[in-house]
Amino acid sequence: MTAPQGELFSDALQAQIKARFLHVDHDITGRERLFFDNAGGSFRLKAAVDQFARIDAVPDNPERIHETAVFLQQVQAKGTQDLRTVLNAEGGSVYAALTASGAMFDMVRAIAENVAGSNMVTTVLEHPSSFDAMQLYAQRTGRELRVAPSNPVTGGVDVDAICALVDADTALLSVIYASNISGAKLDIAEIVRRARAIKPDLYIVVDAVQHAPHGLIDLSMTPVDGINIAPYKFFGCRGSGLAWLSDRAALLPHHKLAAKKPDFWDLGSAAPWQFAVMSEIVDYVAWLGGQSGAAGDRRALFARGIEKIELHERALLARLLDGSAAAPGLRHQRGVQVFLDYEDLSKRDLILAIGIDGLEYAQAVREYEQRGVVVYERVATSLYSRRMLESFGLAGAVRVSPLHCHGTADVDRFLRVTQEIAQEIRQAVGGPG
Repeated sequence: MTAPQGELFSDALQAQIKARFLHVDHDITGRERLFFDNAGGSFRLKAAVDQFARIDAVPDNPERIHETAVFLQQVQAKGTQDLRTVLNAEGGSVYAALTASGAMFDMVRAIAENVAGSNMVTTVLEHPSSFDAMQLYAQRTGRELRVAPSNPVTGGVDVDAICALVDADTALLSVIYASNISGAKLDIAEIVRRARAIKPDLYIVVDAVQHAPHGLIDLSMTPVDGINIAPYKFFGCRGSGLAWLSDRAALLPHHKLAAKKPDFWDLGSAAPWQFAVMSEIVDYVAWLGGQSGAAGDRRALFARGIEKIELHERALLARLLDGSAAAPGLRHQRGVQVFLDYEDLSKRDLILAIGIDGLEYAQAVREYEQRGVVVYERVATSLYSRRMLESFGLAGAVRVSPLHCHGTADVDRFLRVTQEIAQEIRQAVGGPG
């Protein structure tokens, strides 16, 4: 039975994991720090960075017949298959773009411009890349944009709230896999099942950028028409966005060179390093699955590795919230607020939204930085945050996003720093220490 509060890696395995990543404990100058802003861009695998440099240094065009070109074709083919491994995807088309945001805009455009319907449905918690794409193409195509509200108790969006907006005239449903403020996971399988019960041929796209490094995706269980990931938030490199489209979505009219196949989406010369990095990500997670006793094919090993990541991160989340003998958890620290604190940790990825009484959010981030800790302020004045925060009734939050590379010592250090900041603020305003 799965541990409700997660399961930590062994100390030996934790050390091996840390050793595979860059800058986990020190910044680029060598200064010691605690990096808890992985939701903005995760730690990079050393092997992924090495492969990026190695493959991108090759001048050969993969659309040639000589030996090195054939090698690059093989790199691309393996990386393409490895994205399918991550998603458990059959058929369809893989689209390698510059960013996941660009891929999302392209997918939304193709569906909105070519599928009949009077409305499009999304949620208030979407990243701007998907919400703005939906808003733009709803306006351009003269459709109503319906927006499902958030649930301030769970930090997510209820299935009922989404499906209440879907009808026989819905052209497209776009949902995020997990909130990048609260960490709340949406029930994608149930959303797909119920939405398609309303309209069986409904087109559905999913933004999986935030969730992919933290939990398993299985398109055999959630048969959507488009899904994107960003390797730089998934242990890989910046400058790459990868998406998968279903057979029917891939064939919709879209920007492409006339000579390419109807379901081909890449524009311009391929960047083989994007695919090499994807393979390194899958290699790593599959290695982790093997370390955990899994056997079977590449997907089975990958699935086990992601499961172990999810369980370890859930244990870290539990320790952040409830603490241990080493340090009190955030739920128990005076002057600290945990926003959107839903009890069922199985419904959450490793992201926290907190506040410190008497301290503006950006100033709190500066206080953490002075103590060697990197976190991120989400404030309602930011175009990237306003819509989501206002839906929760929040003016802002300090977002805390560790990664599975971290261990209990890292969490305990963060808790002690938080306690120190909260106590200093109380003393500064004349309250009891």
